[in-house]
Amino acid sequence: MTDRIPTRPSGLLRQGARIAATAGIALAIALTTASNPAHSATSPPSSGTSPCRIEGMPNELQCGHIKRPLNPAEPGGTQIDIHFLVVPAMARNKQPDPVLMLAGGPGQSAMAVAPMVMSRLARLNNRRDIVFIDQRGTGKSAPLQCADDRDLPIAEALDASAQFKRLETCRLALAKLPHGDMRFYSTTIAMQDFEAVRAALGAPQWNLIGGSYGTRAALEYLRLFPAQVRRTVLDGVAPPDMVLPASFSTDGQAALDASLLACEQEPACQQLFPKLRQEWAALLQSMPRQVSVMHPLTGQPESFTLSREMLLRSVRLPLYSPALAAALPAAIHAAHQGRLEGLMGLSGALASGKSSRLAMGMHFSVVCAEDVPRLEKSADLPGADFGRDDARLYTQVCQSWPRAQIAPAFFSMPPTASPVLLLSGGADPATPPRHGERAAKALGATNAKLVQHIVVPEAGHGVMGVGCIRELLFRFVDAKTDALALPQDAACAAKIPRPGAFLPVQASSTSAAKVQP
Repeated sequence: MTDRIPTRPSGLLRQGARIAATAGIALAIALTTASNPAHSATSPPSSGTSPCRIEGMPNELQCGHIKRPLNPAEPGGTQIDIHFLVVPAMARNKQPDPVLMLAGGPGQSAMAVAPMVMSRLARLNNRRDIVFIDQRGTGKSAPLQCADDRDLPIAEALDASAQFKRLETCRLALAKLPHGDMRFYSTTIAMQDFEAVRAALGAPQWNLIGGSYGTRAALEYLRLFPAQVRRTVLDGVAPPDMVLPASFSTDGQAALDASLLACEQEPACQQLFPKLRQEWAALLQSMPRQVSVMHPLTGQPESFTLSREMLLRSVRLPLYSPALAAALPAAIHAAHQGRLEGLMGLSGALASGKSSRLAMGMHFSVVCAEDVPRLEKSADLPGADFGRDDARLYTQVCQSWPRAQIAPAFFSMPPTASPVLLLSGGADPATPPRHGERAAKALGATNAKLVQHIVVPEAGHGVMGVGCIRELLFRFVDAKTDALALPQDAACAAKIPRPGAFLPVQASSTSAAKVQP
């Protein structure tokens, strides 16, 4: 079943909205930074872990690792360490089924996002351990990490041809690592690692919470090991039948069009930017052009030739977060007048912080194996503005990238035998509701009562931290029986509007003066 939560008109302009999100060039989880609750002293969850400290988390936790064969068909061959973190339950009389958080990307380190995501899982952590596993190829688990490019000059960071050269250099370097055979970094193999961690922890079952690409991983774990799953939460659904990067263009275009339409429907925004759509079209048409801007992270002035592709890349990332997208009208208007600092700053806001960094070697190992081979048969039509730019880059990179053999069954979603809660943001440019709808239909094919799909129309990429959704998530996981787990009442999210357009202070004052009688 799918619940589309109505939202109210945005009304007055909202300035200074709190922005805290992380994202990669592809899919990533939007996470709100918050302090963690204090944890009581507890005994280690298993003999395979030992006390540890994690940056950003004030209390002593439990860390561990297990040995896994790089190639599952050669159990005596090259071994890799799969690292994991356990946040012990606060109560001594804890529940036996932990919560497993599956990170996004592909390529995000679960242990790196733990300090941020714990605020959303605080109530669940009262009586359940929370587990974070660095998927093979990420974080501390045989990382396939390319050089950090966030401090590169803007032109080089946004230029697709320069990015391709960097990735080729990275591929050659990774191949020389002891664990650098990138044919063995598929989602399927990784979920076999996760099952081995569950066994090492001695958990009879656990509850899966996946965000973005983590939902694809969760669906694969659910397919392979259904008896080990008690409950599943899929936030920003990226099902296995989704074809990246074809969907980037389709869904990114829909989100951009919705952002422009929102300005047209908001009186103050429409008054200040009456020709925003035409200005955007003219800005695209004016590419390439010479520009001078301040680097959003280093603060250094830079001059370069901005291409149409670079411009589109700078617009895509703010769409992940409605609070950032609210500043797009002002940024587009300024860019049309020759001032591009706003657009560059918005794109840079989502690319800072350790947790936002993707292990690009793992990212391409997954996408080149699971998505790009199906690119030509994708039914997703390219967006009018975004076109096939991303598809060209991925196709070029994947021509030489080693890839795993993917079983046809991977792309299926068998009916679930345990409750599944799906969450989608209607303003999401990466995993909008259409993907969640397909997954919900497949999972509930034999028993629709085990599946609920909640859509928050004005939410972006990642719904878990929106309003009262975290309380809903707790009720779902904590429910004693499957019958009580679903359906959940999601009416609480109806009060969440789309953030009103951001206006510069001077412009806002001028606009307000104009509408006074």
